[in-house]
Amino acid sequence: MRLLVASLAVLACSLFLVSCGDEEQPPADGGTTSFEITFEGGRVSPSGAEATVPQGSDVELVVEADEPGVLHVHSSPEQQLSYAAGTTTVRVALADQPPGVIDIESHDLDEVVLRLEIR
Repeated sequence: MRLLVASLAVLACSLFLVSCGDEEQPPADGGTTSFEITFEGGRVSPSGAEATVPQGSDVELVVEADEPGVLHVHSSPEQQLSYAAGTTTVRVALADQPPGVIDIESHDLDEVVLRLEIR
């Protein structure tokens, strides 16, 4: 009986440790999260994509576009990010944002491009 109880205790501890190891932890320094966005022929990709960003991290958008435009970031304060035709990399200032959801949208297309959950 003692062997059975001891075996069950070891199994329970092992399962607990394995489940804790599966949880993804953000980098200690926040790191940089990068997203690629493509504007072509009046369409955008991604469209409405959702992603999680660690609080305190930097975000950069690599925009490939067939014509210049502006992305609107619903952060506090709000941001307008201009991009040129061709490839443009823009930084989104989110390092001081509290946890929550930030939408990045194209007003020209009336579309949410990315929805970032900061946590």
